[in-house]
Parts: sequence; C-alpha cells; structure tokens
Amino acid sequence: MKPAPLKAEVKKAFKKLLKQKGKQRHIEQLAVELHHEVFAVTDCLACANCCKSIPPIVTGQDARRIAKYLGMKEGDFADTYLRVDEDGDQVMKATPCPFLDEQNYCNIYEVRPKACAEYPHTDMRDFCKHASLHLRNAQLCPAAASIVNRIVEQCP
Repeated sequence: MKPAPLKAEVKKAFKKLLKQKGKQRHIEQLAVELHHEVFAVTDCLACANCCKSIPPIVTGQDARRIAKYLGMKEGDFADTYLRVDEDGDQVMKATPCPFLDEQNYCNIYEVRPKACAEYPHTDMRDFCKHASLHLRNAQLCPAAASIVNRIVEQCP
C-alpha cells in the first residue's frame, strides 16, 4: 500500500510554505491537528511500509530495553540485530524488520525503538524545519503523504 508519489508541484509548494516565516506557527499547529485526524483513521497494519523499508535508528537505551525484553544480553542483541550505518547510527541490520510478522504486527511493539514509536514524525516539534524528512516519509507512508497534501491544500 505505497502512497502515490507526491506531485512535483505539491513538493515545491510544501517546501515554499514551510519557509514562510509568517505561516510557520499556523503550519506547526495544523500539522499536529492533521496528524491526529489522519492517524485516527489510518490502519498502519494494512501498510507497514516503514517496517518493511526503513531500518530504524536504535539508541543505546532502545537496545538495552529490547534486549531485556527478549531475554538477551545487550551485546548479543547488538551482534544479532544491529549494524552501524553510513551516518554512524546504530540501525537494524535487516529490512524488513526482523520483528515484523506476516500480519504486519511488531513482535516488540511494547519496547520498540523510539524512532519507530515516533514515525512518521509528523507531530514533531519544529515541523517546519524538517521539510526534507516529511517529503521522504511521504514517499513511503500514506498517512504522511496525506498530511503533506492537506497542508498544501489548507495553506494557500
């Protein structure tokens, strides 16, 4: 269930909107409202593109929590499931995520990495400063795509 690619004019309008100082406060509030509206009707289990496509950052705190949950030593968890990416961040070695089952349920949902819990970051503070992140996520996440499209529609 990959979203339709954002149209070039939507991307351009979105970037332009987020740079307009006079509109940023309104867009920040609108993004949070839209996030809640969109996720109230979004079934992430029908999609799971994020879990299938993006290896999340796993902080040291995440690794300790997950390892404990799995009954593993932290070092064994890291050796089995983690790698260091090109940015120097610890991420899951495999995509799709090894904890994603056939019904798109996360087997470690209660202790999932912070990056997973916050994805697609459309309700984050300083929304306007992260246009490229939101546009990237909108390519994979139908909810993020809907939020980007609706911001452009509602902020002429």
